[in-house]
Amino acid sequence: MLSMSKFQGKTALITGSGTGIGQAIAKKFVENGASVIILGRRREPLEETSKMLEGIIAQINSGATVKIFSGVDVADEDAMTAMFDTLKNENSTIDFIVNNAGVSGPVTCFPNSPLDDFKSTIGIHLTGTFWGSVQSLKVMKEGGKIITISTFFTEERPLEQRPYRFRSPYTASQGAKNRLAEAMSWELTDKGIISIATNPGPVHSDRIYKTVYPKAASEFMRVSGFEDLTPEQVDAANKELLPLLGEDENVVKEGIANAAQKLSQENGIDAEKLNTTFTNLLNKIQYIAEKVQNNTSHMIANQEFLSQSQVAESVLNLCDDEISKIINGKVIPGDRVFYPVKPHIGTTTPNVHQPDFSGKSIVFTIDATDQIDSERVQFLAKHVENNGGKVACFISESTPKEIQDSISNAFHSHIVNIKNPDEVEKWLNTAKTNLGEILAVVHVTGKLPEISKLTELSRSKWEDLIEKFITTPATVAQRALEQFVPGGAKDPRLYKDATGAFMIIGPDLPSGRKVSGTQRAQVEVFRGALRPFTTTVNQELSDVLKSKIRLFTILPGSVTGSEPNNENISQALNFLVSDSATSSSEVTFCVDELR
Repeated sequence: MLSMSKFQGKTALITGSGTGIGQAIAKKFVENGASVIILGRRREPLEETSKMLEGIIAQINSGATVKIFSGVDVADEDAMTAMFDTLKNENSTIDFIVNNAGVSGPVTCFPNSPLDDFKSTIGIHLTGTFWGSVQSLKVMKEGGKIITISTFFTEERPLEQRPYRFRSPYTASQGAKNRLAEAMSWELTDKGIISIATNPGPVHSDRIYKTVYPKAASEFMRVSGFEDLTPEQVDAANKELLPLLGEDENVVKEGIANAAQKLSQENGIDAEKLNTTFTNLLNKIQYIAEKVQNNTSHMIANQEFLSQSQVAESVLNLCDDEISKIINGKVIPGDRVFYPVKPHIGTTTPNVHQPDFSGKSIVFTIDATDQIDSERVQFLAKHVENNGGKVACFISESTPKEIQDSISNAFHSHIVNIKNPDEVEKWLNTAKTNLGEILAVVHVTGKLPEISKLTELSRSKWEDLIEKFITTPATVAQRALEQFVPGGAKDPRLYKDATGAFMIIGPDLPSGRKVSGTQRAQVEVFRGALRPFTTTVNQELSDVLKSKIRLFTILPGSVTGSEPNNENISQALNFLVSDSATSSSEVTFCVDELR
Protein backbone atom coordinates (compact mmCIF):
# COMPACT_ATOMS: atom_id res chain seq x y z
CA MET A 1 0.00 0.00 0.00
CA LEU A 2 1.19 3.50 -0.77
CA SER A 3 1.64 5.85 2.16
CA MET A 4 1.97 9.59 2.44
CA SER A 5 5.61 9.31 3.42
CA LYS A 6 6.49 7.37 0.26
CA PHE A 7 6.28 10.46 -1.97
CA GLN A 8 6.75 13.22 0.59
CA GLY A 9 9.45 15.58 -0.60
CA LYS A 10 9.04 14.36 -4.17
CA THR A 11 7.73 16.37 -7.13
CA ALA A 12 5.71 15.04 -10.07
CA LEU A 13 5.02 16.90 -13.32
CA ILE A 14 1.91 15.67 -15.13
CA THR A 15 1.05 16.85 -18.64
CA GLY A 16 -2.59 17.43 -19.54
CA SER A 17 -3.51 17.55 -15.88
CA GLY A 18 -6.38 20.03 -15.71
CA THR A 19 -9.02 17.35 -16.25
CA GLY A 20 -9.54 13.62 -16.68
CA ILE A 21 -6.82 11.06 -16.10
CA GLY A 22 -4.13 13.71 -15.64
CA GLN A 23 -6.11 15.38 -12.88
CA ALA A 24 -6.69 12.01 -11.20
CA ILE A 25 -2.94 11.29 -11.27
CA ALA A 26 -2.12 14.69 -9.78
CA LYS A 27 -4.69 14.08 -7.04
CA LYS A 28 -3.23 10.67 -6.22
CA PHE A 29 0.30 12.09 -6.00
CA VAL A 30 -0.86 14.85 -3.65
CA GLU A 31 -2.76 12.38 -1.46
CA ASN A 32 0.53 10.53 -1.09
CA GLY A 33 2.52 13.57 -0.03
CA ALA A 34 4.05 14.71 -3.33
CA SER A 35 4.19 18.21 -4.74
CA VAL A 36 2.86 18.50 -8.27
CA ILE A 37 3.34 20.64 -11.35
CA ILE A 38 0.23 20.71 -13.50
CA LEU A 39 -0.03 22.10 -17.01
CA GLY A 40 -2.36 22.34 -19.95
CA ARG A 41 -3.73 24.67 -22.57
CA ARG A 42 -6.60 26.18 -20.55
CA ARG A 43 -6.12 28.14 -17.32
CA GLU A 44 -9.61 27.69 -15.85
CA PRO A 45 -9.57 23.88 -15.34
CA LEU A 46 -6.00 24.09 -14.04
CA GLU A 47 -7.00 26.67 -11.43
CA GLU A 48 -9.98 24.57 -10.36
CA THR A 49 -7.73 21.51 -10.10
CA SER A 50 -5.18 23.50 -8.13
CA LYS A 51 -7.79 24.53 -5.54
CA MET A 52 -8.86 20.92 -5.14
CA LEU A 53 -5.25 19.75 -4.71
CA GLU A 54 -4.39 22.50 -2.26
CA GLY A 55 -7.42 21.50 -0.19
CA ILE A 56 -6.07 17.96 0.05
CA ILE A 57 -2.61 19.23 1.01
CA ALA A 58 -4.09 21.36 3.80
CA GLN A 59 -6.17 18.44 5.03
CA ILE A 60 -3.26 15.99 5.31
CA ASN A 61 -0.76 18.72 6.27
CA SER A 62 1.94 17.34 3.97
CA GLY A 63 3.61 20.67 3.22
CA ALA A 64 3.47 19.89 -0.51
CA THR A 65 2.95 22.54 -3.19
CA VAL A 66 1.04 22.93 -6.44
CA LYS A 67 2.49 24.84 -9.38
CA ILE A 68 0.52 25.76 -12.51
CA PHE A 69 1.75 26.33 -16.08
CA SER A 70 -1.23 27.32 -18.22
CA GLY A 71 -1.28 27.89 -21.95
CA VAL A 72 1.19 25.06 -22.43
CA ASP A 73 0.49 22.72 -25.33
CA VAL A 74 2.84 19.74 -25.21
CA ALA A 75 3.28 19.99 -28.99
CA ASP A 76 4.49 23.61 -28.68
CA GLU A 77 8.28 23.53 -28.59
CA ASP A 78 8.70 27.07 -27.27
CA ALA A 79 6.10 26.72 -24.51
CA MET A 80 7.51 23.42 -23.25
CA THR A 81 11.11 24.60 -23.44
CA ALA A 82 10.25 27.84 -21.60
CA MET A 83 8.44 25.92 -18.86
CA PHE A 84 11.42 23.68 -18.14
CA ASP A 85 13.84 26.61 -18.38
CA THR A 86 11.74 28.41 -15.77
CA LEU A 87 11.91 25.39 -13.47
CA LYS A 88 15.66 25.11 -13.99
CA ASN A 89 16.19 28.83 -13.27
CA GLU A 90 14.18 28.41 -10.06
CA ASN A 91 16.46 25.51 -9.07
CA SER A 92 13.45 23.19 -9.10
CA THR A 93 13.86 19.48 -9.55
CA ILE A 94 11.30 16.88 -10.53
CA ASP A 95 11.32 13.23 -9.62
CA PHE A 96 8.62 12.07 -12.03
CA ILE A 97 7.23 13.21 -15.35
CA VAL A 98 3.98 11.59 -16.47
CA ASN A 99 3.40 11.95 -20.21
CA ASN A 100 -0.38 11.95 -20.15
CA ALA A 101 -1.56 14.72 -22.51
CA GLY A 102 -3.41 13.52 -25.58
CA VAL A 103 -6.23 14.07 -28.02
CA SER A 104 -8.61 11.83 -29.90
CA GLY A 105 -7.38 13.03 -33.26
CA PRO A 106 -9.48 12.63 -36.39
CA VAL A 107 -11.93 9.73 -36.15
CA THR A 108 -12.39 8.86 -39.81
CA CYS A 109 -11.11 6.55 -42.53
CA PHE A 110 -7.53 7.34 -43.48
CA PRO A 111 -8.36 8.51 -47.04
CA ASN A 112 -10.61 11.18 -45.47
CA SER A 113 -8.25 12.13 -42.63
CA PRO A 114 -6.95 15.71 -43.10
CA LEU A 115 -3.16 15.54 -43.19
CA ASP A 116 -2.86 18.60 -40.95
CA ASP A 117 -4.96 16.78 -38.32
CA PHE A 118 -2.85 13.65 -38.86
CA LYS A 119 0.34 15.63 -38.20
CA SER A 120 -1.20 17.43 -35.23
CA THR A 121 -2.12 14.13 -33.58
CA ILE A 122 1.43 12.84 -34.04
CA GLY A 123 2.74 16.16 -32.73
CA ILE A 124 0.76 16.01 -29.50
CA HIS A 125 1.06 12.32 -28.68
CA LEU A 126 4.51 11.40 -29.95
CA THR A 127 6.52 14.59 -30.28
CA GLY A 128 4.90 15.99 -27.13
CA THR A 129 6.03 12.88 -25.25
CA PHE A 130 9.52 13.03 -26.74
CA TRP A 131 10.13 16.71 -26.12
CA GLY A 132 8.60 16.69 -22.64
CA SER A 133 10.81 13.77 -21.68
CA VAL A 134 13.96 15.34 -23.16
CA GLN A 135 13.34 18.72 -21.57
CA SER A 136 12.57 17.14 -18.20
CA LEU A 137 16.16 15.91 -18.08
CA LYS A 138 17.17 19.52 -17.34
CA VAL A 139 15.54 19.27 -13.93
CA MET A 140 15.45 15.54 -13.20
CA LYS A 141 17.98 14.03 -10.89
CA GLU A 142 19.29 10.47 -10.72
CA GLY A 143 16.52 8.07 -9.77
CA GLY A 144 13.93 10.03 -11.76
CA LYS A 145 11.10 8.25 -13.57
CA ILE A 146 9.55 8.94 -16.97
CA ILE A 147 6.08 7.37 -17.16
CA THR A 148 4.37 7.39 -20.55
CA ILE A 149 0.68 6.62 -20.91
CA SER A 150 -0.25 5.14 -24.28
CA THR A 151 -2.93 2.74 -25.47
CA PHE A 152 -3.59 -0.97 -25.69
CA PHE A 153 -4.93 -0.34 -29.19
CA THR A 154 -1.65 -0.84 -30.99
CA GLU A 155 -0.50 -4.27 -30.00
CA GLU A 156 -1.36 -7.21 -27.80
CA ARG A 157 1.85 -9.15 -27.75
CA PRO A 158 5.17 -8.48 -29.46
CA LEU A 159 4.70 -7.99 -33.21
CA GLU A 160 0.95 -8.69 -33.05
CA GLN A 161 -0.95 -5.56 -34.01
CA ARG A 162 -4.39 -4.36 -32.96
CA PRO A 163 -6.10 -2.35 -35.70
CA TYR A 164 -8.13 0.62 -34.47
CA ARG A 165 -10.21 1.65 -37.44
CA PHE A 166 -10.77 5.35 -38.06
CA ARG A 167 -7.81 6.17 -35.78
CA SER A 168 -4.72 5.81 -38.02
CA PRO A 169 -2.72 8.81 -36.68
CA TYR A 170 -3.63 7.86 -33.13
CA THR A 171 -2.43 4.27 -33.54
CA ALA A 172 0.76 5.35 -35.31
CA SER A 173 1.69 7.74 -32.52
CA GLN A 174 0.75 5.30 -29.75
CA GLY A 175 2.76 2.45 -31.24
CA ALA A 176 5.77 4.73 -31.54
CA LYS A 177 5.29 5.98 -27.95
CA ASN A 178 5.55 2.43 -26.62
CA ARG A 179 8.80 1.92 -28.49
CA LEU A 180 10.07 5.37 -27.48
CA ALA A 181 9.62 4.45 -23.82
CA GLU A 182 11.76 1.37 -24.44
CA ALA A 183 14.41 3.33 -26.34
CA MET A 184 14.67 5.92 -23.57
CA SER A 185 15.27 3.18 -21.01
CA TRP A 186 18.38 2.17 -23.01
CA GLU A 187 19.61 5.71 -23.53
CA LEU A 188 19.12 7.05 -20.00
CA THR A 189 20.69 4.20 -18.04
CA ASP A 190 23.91 6.19 -17.51
CA LYS A 191 21.84 8.99 -15.96
CA GLY A 192 20.09 6.58 -13.60
CA ILE A 193 16.69 7.53 -15.04
CA ILE A 194 13.97 4.96 -15.61
CA SER A 195 11.45 4.93 -18.47
CA ILE A 196 8.23 2.90 -18.42
CA ALA A 197 5.08 2.94 -20.55
CA THR A 198 1.66 1.87 -19.39
CA ASN A 199 -1.31 0.83 -21.53
CA PRO A 200 -4.22 0.92 -19.09
CA GLY A 201 -6.87 -0.19 -21.57
CA PRO A 202 -10.38 1.33 -21.75
CA VAL A 203 -10.94 3.97 -19.08
CA HIS A 204 -14.17 5.66 -18.05
CA SER A 205 -13.89 9.14 -19.58
CA ASP A 206 -15.89 11.75 -21.42
CA ARG A 207 -13.49 11.44 -24.35
CA ILE A 208 -14.59 7.87 -25.01
CA TYR A 209 -18.30 8.31 -24.38
CA LYS A 210 -18.83 11.73 -25.94
CA THR A 211 -16.18 11.77 -28.66
CA VAL A 212 -14.52 8.56 -29.80
CA TYR A 213 -17.40 6.08 -29.82
CA PRO A 214 -20.00 8.49 -31.28
CA LYS A 215 -17.54 9.73 -33.93
CA ALA A 216 -16.70 6.15 -34.88
CA ALA A 217 -20.41 5.36 -35.14
CA SER A 218 -21.00 8.46 -37.28
CA GLU A 219 -18.13 7.44 -39.57
CA PHE A 220 -19.81 4.08 -40.19
CA MET A 221 -22.87 6.05 -41.28
CA ARG A 222 -20.84 8.36 -43.52
CA VAL A 223 -19.07 5.49 -45.27
CA SER A 224 -22.28 3.84 -46.44
CA GLY A 225 -24.62 6.81 -46.62
CA PHE A 226 -27.86 6.81 -44.62
CA GLU A 227 -31.35 6.46 -46.06
CA ASP A 228 -31.50 9.05 -48.88
CA LEU A 229 -28.43 11.01 -47.75
CA THR A 230 -25.10 10.91 -49.56
CA PRO A 231 -21.89 10.46 -47.52
CA GLU A 232 -21.18 14.19 -47.73
CA GLN A 233 -24.68 15.01 -46.49
CA VAL A 234 -24.30 12.50 -43.66
CA ASP A 235 -20.98 14.13 -42.75
CA ALA A 236 -22.58 17.58 -42.65
CA ALA A 237 -25.47 16.25 -40.56
CA ASN A 238 -23.12 14.50 -38.12
CA LYS A 239 -21.34 17.76 -37.35
CA GLU A 240 -24.68 19.21 -36.23
CA LEU A 241 -26.03 16.11 -34.48
CA LEU A 242 -23.14 14.70 -32.45
CA PRO A 243 -23.09 17.57 -29.92
CA LEU A 244 -26.72 16.69 -29.09
CA LEU A 245 -25.87 13.28 -27.64
CA GLY A 246 -26.58 13.18 -23.91
CA GLU A 247 -28.64 16.37 -23.92
CA ASP A 248 -32.24 16.72 -22.66
CA GLU A 249 -35.00 15.53 -24.98
CA ASN A 250 -36.17 19.08 -25.75
CA VAL A 251 -32.64 20.22 -26.57
CA VAL A 252 -32.22 17.22 -28.89
CA LYS A 253 -35.49 17.90 -30.71
CA GLU A 254 -34.67 21.56 -31.16
CA GLY A 255 -31.15 20.75 -32.35
CA ILE A 256 -32.43 18.23 -34.90
CA ALA A 257 -34.99 20.74 -36.17
CA ASN A 258 -32.34 23.43 -36.56
CA ALA A 259 -29.98 21.03 -38.34
CA ALA A 260 -32.77 19.90 -40.67
CA GLN A 261 -33.66 23.50 -41.49
CA LYS A 262 -30.02 24.40 -42.17
CA LEU A 263 -29.29 21.45 -44.44
CA SER A 264 -32.66 21.79 -46.13
CA GLN A 265 -31.71 25.28 -47.30
CA GLU A 266 -28.25 24.15 -48.41
CA ASN A 267 -29.37 21.00 -50.27
CA GLY A 268 -32.95 21.74 -51.33
CA ILE A 269 -34.39 18.81 -49.37
CA ASP A 270 -37.74 18.96 -47.56
CA ALA A 271 -37.03 20.02 -43.95
CA GLU A 272 -39.76 17.84 -42.44
CA LYS A 273 -38.37 14.78 -44.18
CA LEU A 274 -34.85 15.69 -43.03
CA ASN A 275 -36.13 16.03 -39.49
CA THR A 276 -37.30 12.41 -39.52
CA THR A 277 -34.10 11.23 -41.21
CA PHE A 278 -31.88 13.07 -38.73
CA THR A 279 -33.81 11.65 -35.79
CA ASN A 280 -33.24 8.15 -37.18
CA LEU A 281 -29.59 8.93 -37.88
CA LEU A 282 -28.90 10.16 -34.35
CA ASN A 283 -30.64 7.13 -32.87
CA LYS A 284 -28.55 4.86 -35.08
CA ILE A 285 -25.32 6.58 -34.08
CA GLN A 286 -26.19 6.23 -30.41
CA TYR A 287 -27.06 2.54 -30.90
CA ILE A 288 -23.76 1.79 -32.65
CA ALA A 289 -21.71 3.76 -30.10
CA GLU A 290 -23.28 1.81 -27.25
CA LYS A 291 -22.72 -1.46 -29.12
CA VAL A 292 -19.03 -0.68 -29.61
CA GLN A 293 -18.71 0.12 -25.91
CA ASN A 294 -20.51 -3.08 -24.95
CA ASN A 295 -18.41 -5.21 -27.29
CA THR A 296 -15.23 -3.73 -25.84
CA SER A 297 -16.32 -4.39 -22.27
CA HIS A 298 -16.91 -8.07 -23.12
CA MET A 299 -13.22 -8.37 -24.02
CA ILE A 300 -12.35 -7.70 -20.35
CA ALA A 301 -12.53 -10.43 -17.72
CA ASN A 302 -14.77 -8.49 -15.34
CA GLN A 303 -16.35 -6.45 -18.18
CA GLU A 304 -15.40 -3.23 -16.40
CA PHE A 305 -13.49 -0.28 -17.78
CA LEU A 306 -10.91 1.11 -15.37
CA SER A 307 -11.74 4.24 -13.41
CA GLN A 308 -9.46 7.25 -13.73
CA SER A 309 -8.51 6.76 -10.09
CA GLN A 310 -7.40 3.19 -10.82
CA VAL A 311 -5.16 4.41 -13.64
CA ALA A 312 -3.70 6.98 -11.27
CA GLU A 313 -3.07 4.26 -8.67
CA SER A 314 -1.21 2.16 -11.23
CA VAL A 315 0.94 5.14 -12.28
CA LEU A 316 2.01 5.78 -8.69
CA ASN A 317 2.90 2.14 -8.23
CA LEU A 318 5.08 2.33 -11.36
CA CYS A 319 6.89 5.23 -9.66
CA ASP A 320 7.89 3.06 -6.70
CA ASP A 321 11.68 2.75 -6.61
CA GLU A 322 11.87 -1.03 -6.39
CA ILE A 323 9.02 -1.77 -8.80
CA SER A 324 10.34 0.68 -11.41
CA LYS A 325 13.79 -0.92 -11.35
CA ILE A 326 12.24 -4.30 -12.09
CA ILE A 327 10.14 -3.09 -15.03
CA ASN A 328 12.39 -0.40 -16.52
CA GLY A 329 11.85 -0.29 -20.29
CA LYS A 330 8.64 -2.31 -20.19
CA VAL A 331 5.15 -1.56 -21.50
CA ILE A 332 2.77 -2.42 -18.63
CA PRO A 333 0.24 -4.03 -18.96
CA GLY A 334 0.09 -5.27 -22.52
CA ASP A 335 -3.00 -7.39 -22.69
CA ARG A 336 -5.64 -6.65 -20.04
CA VAL A 337 -8.15 -6.59 -22.90
CA PHE A 338 -8.48 -9.88 -24.73
CA TYR A 339 -8.68 -8.52 -28.23
CA PRO A 340 -8.53 -11.40 -30.72
CA VAL A 341 -6.45 -10.44 -33.73
CA LYS A 342 -5.40 -12.04 -36.98
CA PRO A 343 -1.67 -12.57 -37.62
CA HIS A 344 -0.99 -9.16 -39.20
CA ILE A 345 2.80 -9.59 -39.01
CA GLY A 346 4.58 -12.06 -41.25
CA THR A 347 8.10 -12.97 -42.30
CA THR A 348 8.71 -13.76 -45.97
CA THR A 349 5.75 -13.26 -48.27
CA PRO A 350 4.09 -16.28 -49.91
CA ASN A 351 5.56 -17.28 -53.25
CA VAL A 352 3.48 -16.25 -56.27
CA HIS A 353 3.92 -16.66 -60.00
CA GLN A 354 6.07 -13.87 -61.39
CA PRO A 355 3.62 -11.14 -62.54
CA ASP A 356 3.79 -9.74 -66.05
CA PHE A 357 4.06 -5.97 -65.60
CA SER A 358 3.57 -5.25 -69.33
CA GLY A 359 1.46 -2.16 -69.92
CA LYS A 360 1.61 -1.26 -66.22
CA SER A 361 3.72 1.24 -64.34
CA ILE A 362 5.13 1.23 -60.84
CA VAL A 363 6.00 4.52 -59.18
CA PHE A 364 8.77 4.76 -56.60
CA THR A 365 8.84 7.65 -54.13
CA ILE A 366 12.24 7.74 -52.52
CA ASP A 367 13.55 9.36 -49.34
CA ALA A 368 16.93 7.61 -49.42
CA THR A 369 19.56 7.95 -46.71
CA ASP A 370 22.59 6.22 -48.18
CA GLN A 371 23.96 4.21 -51.10
CA ILE A 372 22.37 1.00 -49.84
CA ASP A 373 18.95 2.62 -50.29
CA SER A 374 19.95 3.64 -53.83
CA GLU A 375 21.01 0.08 -54.66
CA ARG A 376 17.68 -1.20 -53.33
CA VAL A 377 15.63 1.16 -55.48
CA GLN A 378 17.66 0.31 -58.58
CA PHE A 379 17.32 -3.43 -57.89
CA LEU A 380 13.54 -3.17 -57.57
CA ALA A 381 13.13 -0.84 -60.54
CA LYS A 382 15.19 -3.21 -62.70
CA HIS A 383 13.01 -6.09 -61.48
CA VAL A 384 9.92 -4.26 -62.73
CA GLU A 385 11.47 -3.38 -66.10
CA ASN A 386 12.80 -6.90 -66.63
CA ASN A 387 9.22 -8.15 -66.33
CA GLY A 388 7.75 -5.71 -68.83
CA GLY A 389 6.77 -2.79 -66.60
CA LYS A 390 7.54 0.90 -66.70
CA VAL A 391 9.12 2.79 -63.82
CA ALA A 392 9.01 6.36 -62.58
CA CYS A 393 11.19 7.48 -59.66
CA PHE A 394 10.30 10.56 -57.66
CA ILE A 395 13.22 11.37 -55.39
CA SER A 396 12.90 13.55 -52.31
CA GLU A 397 14.72 16.87 -52.34
CA SER A 398 16.21 15.90 -48.99
CA THR A 399 17.97 12.86 -50.47
CA PRO A 400 21.76 13.37 -50.70
CA LYS A 401 22.87 14.66 -54.11
CA GLU A 402 25.06 11.67 -54.94
CA ILE A 403 22.11 9.32 -54.29
CA GLN A 404 19.83 11.45 -56.45
CA ASP A 405 22.36 11.25 -59.28
CA SER A 406 22.93 7.49 -59.02
CA ILE A 407 19.19 6.77 -59.34
CA SER A 408 18.56 9.45 -61.99
CA ASN A 409 21.38 8.09 -64.16
CA ALA A 410 19.73 4.65 -64.20
CA PHE A 411 16.01 5.39 -64.40
CA HIS A 412 13.49 8.04 -65.41
CA SER A 413 13.49 10.26 -62.33
CA HIS A 414 12.46 13.65 -60.99
CA ILE A 415 13.61 15.46 -57.86
CA VAL A 416 10.41 16.53 -56.09
CA ASN A 417 9.10 17.60 -52.71
CA ILE A 418 7.41 14.34 -51.70
CA LYS A 419 6.52 15.88 -48.34
CA ASN A 420 4.04 18.16 -50.10
CA PRO A 421 0.73 16.38 -50.88
CA ASP A 422 -0.02 18.64 -53.84
CA GLU A 423 3.38 17.87 -55.36
CA VAL A 424 2.86 14.15 -54.88
CA GLU A 425 -0.56 14.34 -56.49
CA LYS A 426 0.79 16.30 -59.46
CA TRP A 427 3.60 13.86 -60.15
CA LEU A 428 1.39 10.79 -59.75
CA ASN A 429 -0.95 12.30 -62.34
CA THR A 430 2.03 12.96 -64.61
CA ALA A 431 3.18 9.35 -64.25
CA LYS A 432 -0.27 8.04 -65.11
CA THR A 433 -0.51 10.31 -68.16
CA ASN A 434 2.94 9.42 -69.49
CA LEU A 435 3.30 5.78 -68.46
CA GLY A 436 -0.24 4.44 -68.23
CA GLU A 437 -2.11 2.72 -65.41
CA ILE A 438 -0.28 2.79 -62.07
CA LEU A 439 -0.22 -0.74 -60.71
CA ALA A 440 1.52 0.15 -57.47
CA VAL A 441 3.22 2.96 -55.61
CA VAL A 442 6.29 2.00 -53.60
CA HIS A 443 7.63 4.38 -50.96
CA VAL A 444 11.18 3.89 -49.71
CA THR A 445 11.76 5.57 -46.34
CA GLY A 446 15.50 5.09 -46.30
CA LYS A 447 17.47 3.95 -43.28
CA LEU A 448 17.61 5.65 -39.91
CA PRO A 449 20.62 7.99 -39.94
CA GLU A 450 23.33 7.14 -37.45
CA ILE A 451 22.34 8.66 -34.10
CA SER A 452 24.16 8.53 -30.80
CA LYS A 453 21.01 9.12 -28.73
CA LEU A 454 17.50 10.16 -29.66
CA THR A 455 17.29 11.94 -26.31
CA GLU A 456 20.16 14.23 -27.36
CA LEU A 457 18.54 15.32 -30.63
CA SER A 458 17.44 18.89 -31.22
CA ARG A 459 13.74 19.41 -31.78
CA SER A 460 14.29 20.09 -35.49
CA LYS A 461 16.30 16.87 -35.95
CA TRP A 462 13.57 14.89 -34.21
CA GLU A 463 10.88 16.44 -36.39
CA ASP A 464 12.94 15.57 -39.47
CA LEU A 465 12.77 11.92 -38.40
CA ILE A 466 9.01 12.11 -37.76
CA GLU A 467 8.54 13.59 -41.21
CA LYS A 468 10.81 11.04 -42.88
CA PHE A 469 9.39 7.90 -41.29
CA ILE A 470 5.77 8.73 -40.39
CA THR A 471 4.15 11.76 -42.00
CA THR A 472 5.77 11.51 -45.44
CA PRO A 473 4.80 7.83 -45.90
CA ALA A 474 1.26 8.78 -44.79
CA THR A 475 1.20 11.72 -47.22
CA VAL A 476 2.30 9.62 -50.18
CA ALA A 477 -0.07 6.79 -49.17
CA GLN A 478 -3.07 9.10 -49.03
CA ARG A 479 -2.31 10.64 -52.42
CA ALA A 480 -1.78 7.16 -53.89
CA LEU A 481 -5.22 6.13 -52.61
CA GLU A 482 -6.73 9.21 -54.23
CA GLN A 483 -5.02 8.18 -57.47
CA PHE A 484 -6.56 4.71 -57.25
CA VAL A 485 -10.00 6.04 -56.27
CA PRO A 486 -10.50 9.65 -57.42
CA GLY A 487 -13.03 11.36 -55.15
CA GLY A 488 -13.05 8.42 -52.74
CA ALA A 489 -12.20 10.53 -49.69
CA LYS A 490 -15.51 12.35 -49.87
CA ASP A 491 -17.55 9.48 -51.33
CA PRO A 492 -16.19 6.28 -49.78
CA ARG A 493 -18.72 4.18 -51.70
CA LEU A 494 -16.37 4.54 -54.70
CA TYR A 495 -13.85 2.30 -52.95
CA LYS A 496 -15.99 -0.82 -53.33
CA ASP A 497 -14.02 -3.40 -55.36
CA ALA A 498 -11.42 -0.78 -56.40
CA THR A 499 -7.88 -2.10 -56.93
CA GLY A 500 -4.41 -0.74 -56.25
CA ALA A 501 -1.32 -1.41 -54.19
CA PHE A 502 0.90 0.69 -51.98
CA MET A 503 4.06 -0.49 -50.26
CA ILE A 504 6.24 1.19 -47.64
CA ILE A 505 9.80 -0.15 -47.44
CA GLY A 506 11.83 0.56 -44.31
CA PRO A 507 13.36 1.58 -42.09
CA ASP A 508 15.87 -1.28 -41.88
CA LEU A 509 17.05 -2.85 -38.68
CA PRO A 510 20.76 -2.07 -38.19
CA SER A 511 23.13 -4.67 -39.60
CA GLY A 512 26.54 -5.86 -38.53
CA ARG A 513 28.12 -8.00 -35.81
CA LYS A 514 28.16 -5.35 -33.11
CA VAL A 515 24.63 -3.94 -33.22
CA SER A 516 23.64 -2.57 -29.82
CA GLY A 517 20.29 -2.76 -28.11
CA THR A 518 20.14 1.03 -28.25
CA GLN A 519 20.46 1.01 -32.06
CA ARG A 520 17.67 -1.54 -32.42
CA ALA A 521 15.45 0.35 -29.99
CA GLN A 522 15.92 3.60 -31.90
CA VAL A 523 14.80 2.08 -35.21
CA GLU A 524 11.87 0.38 -33.50
CA VAL A 525 10.37 3.76 -32.55
CA PHE A 526 9.60 4.39 -36.22
CA ARG A 527 8.84 0.82 -37.19
CA GLY A 528 6.53 0.87 -34.16
CA ALA A 529 4.55 3.67 -35.82
CA LEU A 530 4.27 2.00 -39.22
CA ARG A 531 3.04 -1.41 -38.02
CA PRO A 532 -0.22 -0.24 -36.37
CA PHE A 533 -0.71 2.40 -39.07
CA THR A 534 -0.53 -0.26 -41.78
CA THR A 535 -2.80 -2.64 -39.91
CA THR A 536 -5.42 0.03 -39.21
CA VAL A 537 -5.52 1.40 -42.76
CA ASN A 538 -5.82 -2.09 -44.23
CA GLN A 539 -8.73 -2.97 -41.99
CA GLU A 540 -10.48 0.17 -43.21
CA LEU A 541 -9.72 -0.62 -46.86
CA SER A 542 -10.91 -4.21 -46.64
CA ASP A 543 -13.57 -4.46 -43.92
CA VAL A 544 -15.07 -0.97 -44.02
CA LEU A 545 -14.58 0.29 -47.58
CA LYS A 546 -14.83 -3.17 -49.19
CA SER A 547 -11.99 -2.42 -51.60
CA LYS A 548 -9.26 -4.63 -53.02
CA ILE A 549 -6.61 -1.98 -52.42
CA ARG A 550 -3.87 -3.01 -50.03
CA LEU A 551 -1.17 -1.14 -48.14
CA PHE A 552 1.81 -3.23 -47.11
CA THR A 553 4.87 -2.35 -45.06
CA ILE A 554 8.12 -4.21 -45.61
CA LEU A 555 10.63 -3.99 -42.77
CA PRO A 556 14.05 -5.20 -43.98
CA GLY A 557 16.79 -6.53 -41.77
CA SER A 558 16.98 -9.04 -38.96
CA VAL A 559 17.39 -9.04 -35.19
CA THR A 560 20.56 -11.05 -35.82
CA GLY A 561 22.11 -8.10 -37.68
CA SER A 562 22.24 -9.86 -41.05
CA GLU A 563 22.27 -7.77 -44.22
CA PRO A 564 18.85 -7.23 -45.86
CA ASN A 565 18.19 -9.17 -49.06
CA ASN A 566 16.65 -7.10 -51.87
CA GLU A 567 15.44 -10.27 -53.60
CA ASN A 568 13.12 -10.85 -50.64
CA ILE A 569 11.67 -7.37 -51.14
CA SER A 570 11.12 -7.98 -54.86
CA GLN A 571 9.19 -11.14 -53.98
CA ALA A 572 7.09 -9.07 -51.59
CA LEU A 573 6.34 -6.66 -54.43
CA ASN A 574 5.25 -9.58 -56.61
CA PHE A 575 2.91 -10.73 -53.84
CA LEU A 576 1.48 -7.26 -53.22
CA VAL A 577 0.24 -6.88 -56.80
CA SER A 578 -1.15 -10.43 -56.94
CA ASP A 579 -4.74 -11.48 -56.27
CA SER A 580 -3.50 -13.41 -53.22
CA ALA A 581 -2.67 -10.17 -51.43
CA THR A 582 -6.29 -9.09 -51.16
CA SER A 583 -7.13 -12.07 -48.95
CA SER A 584 -4.01 -11.88 -46.77
CA SER A 585 -4.43 -10.87 -43.13
CA GLU A 586 -0.66 -10.37 -42.94
CA VAL A 587 0.15 -6.84 -44.06
CA THR A 588 3.54 -6.11 -42.50
CA PHE A 589 6.38 -8.39 -43.51
CA CYS A 590 9.79 -8.70 -41.86
CA VAL A 591 11.16 -10.35 -44.97
CA ASP A 592 14.64 -11.14 -43.65
CA GLU A 593 13.53 -12.68 -40.38
CA LEU A 594 13.49 -16.46 -39.99
CA ARG A 595 10.94 -16.49 -37.16
